[in-house]
Amino acid sequence: MTYNFTVSDRFLKYVTIDTQSDPYSDTVPSTSRQKDLSIILVEELKAMGIKDAMLDDFGYVYATIPANTGKQVPVICFCSHVDTSSDCSGKDVKPIVHQNYDCRDIVLPDDPQQVIRPGDHPYLKTKRGEDIITASGTTLLGADDKAGVAIIMDLANYLTTHPDVKHGTIKILFTPDEEIGRGVDHVNLEKLGADFGYTLDGGERGSYTDETFSANGVTIHFYGNSIHPGYAKDKLINAIKISGTFLDLLPRDGFSPETTEDREGFVHPVHIEGGAEKASLSFIIRDFETSKLKLHEARLEQFAKQATGRYPGSRYEFESREQYRNMKEIVDLHPQIGEYVKIAMERSGVTFKKSSARGGTDGSRLSFMGIPFPDIFTGEMAFHGKQEYVSIQDMQKSVETLIHLVQVWEEKA
Repeated sequence: MTYNFTVSDRFLKYVTIDTQSDPYSDTVPSTSRQKDLSIILVEELKAMGIKDAMLDDFGYVYATIPANTGKQVPVICFCSHVDTSSDCSGKDVKPIVHQNYDCRDIVLPDDPQQVIRPGDHPYLKTKRGEDIITASGTTLLGADDKAGVAIIMDLANYLTTHPDVKHGTIKILFTPDEEIGRGVDHVNLEKLGADFGYTLDGGERGSYTDETFSANGVTIHFYGNSIHPGYAKDKLINAIKISGTFLDLLPRDGFSPETTEDREGFVHPVHIEGGAEKASLSFIIRDFETSKLKLHEARLEQFAKQATGRYPGSRYEFESREQYRNMKEIVDLHPQIGEYVKIAMERSGVTFKKSSARGGTDGSRLSFMGIPFPDIFTGEMAFHGKQEYVSIQDMQKSVETLIHLVQVWEEKA
C-alpha cells in the first residue's frame, strides 16, 4: 500500500521513555512514570483530531475514532500496554536501527557481550534485507509492548487522514501494569463500550493468537521457630532451611519453564523472602487446560508437606488465587473474529498463522469480562531481555493488517 508509515518514528520515540511497572508497588498505576508516555499519547491523539482522547487517574488512555459508515458495525477496540517488564532495566533505552539487515550477528555496542545471533534467534534468519531495531546492550528495548502502542497510533493516524476508508466505531485502549498482571484491574468497560477487541502484543509476522495459558498465583508460607542461635539446640526450626528443602524437592527434569515447551504447563518460583521464623515463596502456575492448574497445585502442596515433615514442629500455609484464564474458551464462540483477521492479512500479503501463547495478555482477562479479545502480531521478539528486537517491516505490516481489518468488519456488517 502507498502510505508513509509513522510507526517506526513513533516507536523510536516511545521506547526512550521509562515505563517499567513495579510488582511490589501498591499504587495504581504501580509507577507514575508510565503516565509519562500516556500523556504524550493523549496529546498525539488529540492532535489527530480525536477529541475524546483522555488519561484517567488509574493510568488508562481511552479514545474513539467515530464511525464513518451508515452500517451498524460492531464496535472494535485495539489495545496495547504502555508498561515494560521489570525483569530488565528500561531506563535510558537507546534504540539502534540496523538497516538492510544481512543476517550476521548483531553486537550491541554498550555491552559487546550481548550478541544477537541468528543461530539463537531463528526468526531473525527470515529478516534479511529488513530494518531491525535493537537496544544498545544495557537495557531491554521495550518492543513489548511499545511496538503495539506505535502500531495502534499509526492506525489512528491513517484513519484520521484517510476519511474515505469506511469503518465502524473504533476504540483505542492503552493500559498500565500489564506486565505485573494488573493491566485491566481498573478498566472502565462502560466507557470503553466495545463489542470485540484485539490486543497488539504478539510476535512473528502473521501470528494470530486465540489461546493463552490459564494462570493462578500461589504463595506458600513456611513457619519455623526462631530463638537465639547461641541457645538454639533442639529448639530452632529455620524456615529458610525448610524453604530450601522444599525447593530442592521440585523436579529438575520437568514441571518448570526451563524444561517444558509447546502445550506443557509449568510451576515457576518467582520470589522468596523471609527469615528463620517465617519464609514465603511465590509461584506462578500455568497450563492451557484450566483443570490442570489444581493438579499442579496439589503436586506443589505435596512437596510442601514433605518439606515440613522433615522439620518436626514446622508448618505451612498454601494460598492460591486466580490470575487469568485461557481466552480460547470465549474467542471460539465468535469465529468471525479470527476469520476477519485472516482476510485482512491476506489482503496485506501476510501469511495467517494461528498460534497459542505460553503466557497471557490483557485480552485473556478482557475476554472473560465480556469482550472477546484475541491477539495480533507486532513483530516484537526476545522480549524481557537485552536481546529484544523488532523489524520495522513487521510493524508496518501489522498497521496495514489493522487498516484492512476495520474495513472487513465494515464490509461484513
